[in-house]
Amino acid sequence: MKAVAIYCADIGSVQRGNFGWARACGDEPAPALRDRSDINSLCDAVVRDLTCHVLVALGFECPLFVPITADPRFLTCARPGEGNRAWCAGGGAGALATGLTETVWILNRIKKTAPPSSCAFLIWKEFVVAASGLFLWEAFVTSKAKRGTHHDDAEAAVTCFRSCLPDVDAHNAITGDRVRSLIGAALLQTGWSTDLALLQATCLVIRASATNGSL
Repeated sequence: MKAVAIYCADIGSVQRGNFGWARACGDEPAPALRDRSDINSLCDAVVRDLTCHVLVALGFECPLFVPITADPRFLTCARPGEGNRAWCAGGGAGALATGLTETVWILNRIKKTAPPSSCAFLIWKEFVVAASGLFLWEAFVTSKAKRGTHHDDAEAAVTCFRSCLPDVDAHNAITGDRVRSLIGAALLQTGWSTDLALLQATCLVIRASATNGSL
């Protein structure tokens, strides 16, 4: 497959400077990126790649789907594979709440300025077959992998995703059977799709740890 431009947005308050992003493409050395705390520059960079027919994989460092369990006692339990850092506890809950707005804003901005033919994907194999468009994934940066700045955390996730190529599905860290899809809802709201099945769709989750997230 063609080289993929891998992006990750570390979700956090834009106003307080808690947002950061990173990009890498193929085996190229990580480029010197400007304005890595600017949400607008992230969208501009993604659109530039899509316009140049570059495959783009855009990750968000926040929960993108949550479990809907049959037993109500387990509704707030960790997702399978999440370990002891549940999506609804501490930092996960804060990132999820912020991500509700930032994922929609980013996808809306990209949709408005990207080539009209651009499509979005949650399934890696479909993205590979299409050989174009925007693949969306969740970045899970563990506490041991965090580096102190938001754009560095995003870089850790990008590095980990790149190390999982070409078979990223084999490295999916979190699963779910019956879920509410926050990323699916965002795709519907921003006009990337009209398929209501996305409201129950999971996405690829790549976990960056202290070892696999290192440069």
